[in-house]
Amino acid sequence: MQQTFRAAFRSHLVLAALVACTFAATPPAHAQQPYRILDRWTLPEPGGWDYVTVDSAAHRLYITRGDHVDVLDTASGKLTGTIGNLGRIHGVALDTAGQFGYISDAGTNTVVVFDRATLATLASIPAGTGPDGITFEPATQTVWAFNGRSHDATVIDAATRKVVATIALPGKPESAAVDGTGILYNNIEDKNQIVRLDAHSLKMTATWDLKDCESPSGLAFDTAGHRLFPVCDGKKMGVVDSLTGASLATATIGDGPDAAGWSAAHKLAFASCGEGVLSVVDAGSPGYKTIQTLATQSGARTMAYDAAADRIYLITATFGPRPAATPENPRPPMIPGTFTVLVIGR
Repeated sequence: MQQTFRAAFRSHLVLAALVACTFAATPPAHAQQPYRILDRWTLPEPGGWDYVTVDSAAHRLYITRGDHVDVLDTASGKLTGTIGNLGRIHGVALDTAGQFGYISDAGTNTVVVFDRATLATLASIPAGTGPDGITFEPATQTVWAFNGRSHDATVIDAATRKVVATIALPGKPESAAVDGTGILYNNIEDKNQIVRLDAHSLKMTATWDLKDCESPSGLAFDTAGHRLFPVCDGKKMGVVDSLTGASLATATIGDGPDAAGWSAAHKLAFASCGEGVLSVVDAGSPGYKTIQTLATQSGARTMAYDAAADRIYLITATFGPRPAATPENPRPPMIPGTFTVLVIGR
C-alpha cells in the first residue's frame, strides 16, 4: 500500500511538472494566433469612401460613401440600410446611449444628426469649413467636428444640438481620440503635431511636436497605459505619452497608413496601410515591435476595430488605370462592383 502511494505521488509530481512546463512554454495568445482574412464583403455600387465606424453592441458597420452612408450588418455582411441625400461626407460618430449618430458633411459644412434605430436624419447643425474627423465625447456628452479647411473644431451639445464652442487649431486636424473623462487628442497633419483639448473648459491645453513622425493621420489610444499611436508617412507609427506629450518610440509599419486601432485586451496597436498590409504592433512589451504584417489588398488604408469581437474591418476597391491627375479628377476610377470590406480576425 505504501509503495503504491509513493508511485502515485511520484506520478503526480511528474504530471505537475509537465503541465507547468507546458504553460511556461506557451507563447502569448497573439503570437499563437496571428490575424488573417476571415471574409470579404462586396457592395455593387460605385463611388469612393472615407471613415468607417463600428457599433459593436448593434453589430453595425457605418461606411461613408461620398453622398450617403452604407450601414452593414457585421454578422452577415449584408447591407441593411442607407442614410442618403447628404453632401460630401467624411465620418460618423455615435453617442453612448445607442440613440443617435452624427455625420460630418463637408459638402454643406454641417453635422447631420440621425436616428440609429430608423436611420432617419433629424437635424443639420452648422459647423466650420470642411468638417472631416468627428467624435463623441462621453463625459460632457458633446460632439466634436474637426474642420479641415477652417482649422478649428466645432463643439456641439448633444442634448440641445447647439454649437457651444469653436476652438481654433494650429493646422489641419485629422483623427481624434478621447480618454472618456473629458480629454481629447487630435493629429495636426500639416504641422506634425498632436493637440490636447479639454471638453470641460472648451480649450486647447497643449500642442506637442511629433518626433520623426510626419503627416500624422490615424490615431489609436491606449487610455490605461497613457499611450497615443499616431500613424505617419515613411512607414512609421509614433508612440507618445498622453500625459506629457513626450515621443517615446517609433514602430515600423507598412507604407501609406491612414487609420489606426487599439486592442486593450491584447495590448496591440494596428495600422491599416495603403500598400496593402495591416501592421500589428506589440505595445505590451518594450521595443514596440511589429509582430505581424498581414497582406490585405492595395488601397486598404481605412479601418475600424471592433474590440468586443476582436475584428478589424478594412475598406478598399479595385481601380482602373490612373489618368493624368487634375484637381477635378485626382484619382484613378474605381471598377464597379469591386468595393470590398475585408473582415480580419483570428
